Amino acid sequence: MKKCFLGICCFLAIPILINAQQISPTPDQIKKITAEWTGERFPDGRPKVPDALLQRLENISMEEAWGYLRNKGYHNQYENDWILIHEDEVMTGRALTAQFMPLRPDADAVVKEIGKEEGRVQSGGTNSWPIDVLQEGDIYVADSYGKIVDGTLIGDNLGNAIYTKSKKGVIFYGSVRDMAGLSEIEGFNGWVKGHDPSYIQQMMLSTINYPIRIGRASVLPGDAVLANKWGVIFIPAHLLADLVINSEFIMLRDKFGIQRLKEGKYSPGEIDSRWSETIVQDFLQWINTQTDLPMSREELDEFLKDRNW
Repeated sequence: MKKCFLGICCFLAIPILINAQQISPTPDQIKKITAEWTGERFPDGRPKVPDALLQRLENISMEEAWGYLRNKGYHNQYENDWILIHEDEVMTGRALTAQFMPLRPDADAVVKEIGKEEGRVQSGGTNSWPIDVLQEGDIYVADSYGKIVDGTLIGDNLGNAIYTKSKKGVIFYGSVRDMAGLSEIEGFNGWVKGHDPSYIQQMMLSTINYPIRIGRASVLPGDAVLANKWGVIFIPAHLLADLVINSEFIMLRDKFGIQRLKEGKYSPGEIDSRWSETIVQDFLQWINTQTDLPMSREELDEFLKDRNW
């Protein structure tokens, strides 16, 4: 029992030891925590999911993405109840994560010293450090523990800097200031828990690109992100391609089912249960009439090979 307890203590101490030496994990450390991704990566080690998949992800419903992840055992990837800068827009991208904590002077001094050794900008606050390392297609995802007053991570100046580098926006479990100015940045969007005129105070950056918590969701660096007015979901990079094709197929199946129900060709019970061979063949013929498939025909044919109707 004593050995087991000591082992657990050593395990829990590992992140503390790492954080005492670096603000961000090394590329090899990020590769270890995202080991199931076998594709291209950024120089910092984060998975670089294809832009084409992120574009297709924009058309996936939150329910389909949520349901797919639940079926794969990922029950803690979704968070809702956001304030949006532009409510009717959809944003997809790759997560760059940051963790903020209540200010503790001794710890903050260590963070700043480490940042200096790593060549990070010393003028201004540490809240600009995550912005400095954004890549195009990144979404800046930060946990600032829900702080609203004196917890504003950015205003319109930093918002412009974020959009210039990433061409995306932010997801903050916290707040921003100058919503009017942020709303005028063309192409930029934000999902936040609040906004306030105050400036950031009594807060410190602790890590960049470590796993973080966003409400009830766990987020890893490089996760694919789907954000719309119904919520935000963080998708493990290695599951994105399969999630997209499965969700697109279900959208096609639903489109077919609704059309046939309106035509009165089948009953609701026939459509909502396991399809008969007659309906399956009807669906496959219907597919051939569709000119706007969300996936390539080759992808669809490959997917249908293993389909259990």
